[in-house]
Amino acid sequence: MTTADPKQPSRSESRREFLKVAGGTAAASALAGVVVPHCHAAQDSTIKLALVGCGGRGTGAVADAFSTTGGPVKLHAMADLFEHRLKSSLNGLAPRFADKIDVPPERQFLGFDAYKKAIDCLGPNDVVMLTTHAAFRPMHLEYAVNKGVNVFAEKSFAPDAPATRRWLKAAELSEQKNLKVGVGFMWRHSKAREEVIGRIHDGAIGDVHTLRIYRVHGPVHCPQRPKDENEVVFQLQHPNSFTWVSSGFFIDWHCHNVDVACWAKDAWPVAAQAFGGRCYQKAGNQFDHYTVEYTFADGTKLLAFSRHIAGCWSTYSDYAHGSKGSAVIMTNLGQPKPKIYKSHNMVPEDVSWEFAGNDPNPYHAEWQLLLDAIRKDTPHNEARRAGEAQIAGLMGRIATHTGQYVTWDQVMNSKFQFVEDIDNLTFDTTAPIHEGPDGIYPAPQPGLTKEV
Repeated sequence: MTTADPKQPSRSESRREFLKVAGGTAAASALAGVVVPHCHAAQDSTIKLALVGCGGRGTGAVADAFSTTGGPVKLHAMADLFEHRLKSSLNGLAPRFADKIDVPPERQFLGFDAYKKAIDCLGPNDVVMLTTHAAFRPMHLEYAVNKGVNVFAEKSFAPDAPATRRWLKAAELSEQKNLKVGVGFMWRHSKAREEVIGRIHDGAIGDVHTLRIYRVHGPVHCPQRPKDENEVVFQLQHPNSFTWVSSGFFIDWHCHNVDVACWAKDAWPVAAQAFGGRCYQKAGNQFDHYTVEYTFADGTKLLAFSRHIAGCWSTYSDYAHGSKGSAVIMTNLGQPKPKIYKSHNMVPEDVSWEFAGNDPNPYHAEWQLLLDAIRKDTPHNEARRAGEAQIAGLMGRIATHTGQYVTWDQVMNSKFQFVEDIDNLTFDTTAPIHEGPDGIYPAPQPGLTKEV
């Protein structure tokens, strides 16, 4: 397997390239290794989707897929661990997209092997949507690639280093098979962000020496587990509070900003050191605030600030500083409003450029790009880059939880994993982490915690 090298930055996708609106989504599940005959329809131009993971983001991605132009798209199969989530998703989509939904009971799959059953319903020009959480993403990608099915995979992509290597190995095979793989880094397909980052690459602020990214907002908490509730079920139902399920708040929620900052720098960091803590016990087995300093090979610093605590100053923004000025990459999730300044004060009189165009919905744009590539058989595969971004995210989380200086190579070679046999996880499996006698899950302890 070819491993990522942060010293050899991946060239960003053409920054002038942007396809207008559209969206797409895919549905999921499957009987292990068994192709179910009734799953396959007659050959036509319809791209069928299988949704694996029927929560809010997966359901929203289906609607994004349906926004695309260029040919018919239908939701063909669905898979989830929990029936109530599958039904809620289906019931929410059906009234809005009745002519695009074709998921009879025999293509609604439940359980840990449901992803296989859903994927087995698809043909070579179809798409499986992998929208569960990070714990399961690598094995789902692996199965889809082995079956020769195109993929849309939501972030984040793996909870630990061995899982990330598994993702990267499947990514390499997907390239060899000419599969089309889109990932949930939709900001890579935002016209406004493409424009400002293109200008940064062209030297508008000189040599970039510092980047700052922020995702600070209200709490992402979970309640105490009812004593009669299965612990694995509880943790899977509250994924954002458990690092082994979602990869943790810093990665699962802050990964977009980390990816965009590395895109602006056109490189991956080589090391990270960090600080963090848990002020409130409802944060689960992770911190509720993270401050990470990344270092790139040329000494450039990326400062990443992440917090989910009520009553605090909130912002969702990205900035770059260079030898000739500074840039606002984003000041708002929906309306990034990028600008370039002649100074670092970022005052109105120092604005040298600001984006004044239309910024089509990037959630739609990422789907248009993926489905166009399938229909036209043009190259489109974001899987390797997603895996590299995951390594960067892991560096930051591991540095915070352990209190250690962590390098890219350490993460790439780490053998630490939260669940050794995720493929055979069941509701009867012993939970990877347990609450204490007070009902509170333990937080990481820098200096003692091991994640690498």
